[in-house]
Amino acid sequence: MDGTQLKKVGVYVDVSNVALNGGYGMHYDVLREFACRSNGIAMRLNAYVPYDEERARKDHDYYRKSNNFQSLLRDFGYKVIVKQVRWFTDEDGHRYSKSNADLDMAVDALLQSEKLDYVILVTGDGDFVQVVRALQNKGCRVEAIGFNNVAHILKKEADSFVSGYLIPDLLPIEDNNGNENIRWGELKSRVRGVCYSFNQDKGFGFMRYIRHLGDGLWITDSRKEESPYKTAFFHKSNLLDNVDLNLLPNRDIIFEFELSPGDKGYSAININLMHS
Repeated sequence: MDGTQLKKVGVYVDVSNVALNGGYGMHYDVLREFACRSNGIAMRLNAYVPYDEERARKDHDYYRKSNNFQSLLRDFGYKVIVKQVRWFTDEDGHRYSKSNADLDMAVDALLQSEKLDYVILVTGDGDFVQVVRALQNKGCRVEAIGFNNVAHILKKEADSFVSGYLIPDLLPIEDNNGNENIRWGELKSRVRGVCYSFNQDKGFGFMRYIRHLGDGLWITDSRKEESPYKTAFFHKSNLLDNVDLNLLPNRDIIFEFELSPGDKGYSAININLMHS
């Protein structure tokens, strides 16, 4: 130990919201590593998991997968808060289910924040805006992580928002050129990033991506040694036809691409639109 004071971190995951909005298959061990990247120690790791007892009694495969998932979370050090799925019938006789973790997650984050330095909310639900403000008023830094359908107001109110797509290895990349040994950020690997610069007249620009789970996400100048970012040159001919070039550059549009050798570093090729 170098004597540097550890920062106490709390992570609160709305599992259902994440899974239904692009984050199905998220690696919870990577989430923990990302949360503790700034000399942090995980004091609270809460995962709010829906569970349908009625379905579990009839569907052995669901029962098995649900319990295996909960066991995996516990192996990574998460406290699993099981939210029972409740079934209702509307006026027309149609059955529908509800399993809402919002209240439990909000109360836990507020009460436990007394002994935390910063809180990470993994959700895209805009209902957490008031929770974010309350945590900030208590002196906590609040980060938000989400994938699809993240409320704009949540992005604005959090001290920082990071798309889960951009965090290295948080969400698996299905096709890494058929080579599982290639790590994120290495030559010929596929990564995800955003276009931060584009020359409309000449048809080329630069992608920026996070190269590793380091500190200093605010150091966006990749030329600085302490920056966790790298950049890759690209030409518009490597973009698919469904990309509107008039929208570039744009930090809200996420691309997935392969890192290829370039004249002065990496180039981005085989670019796919990941999220807009």
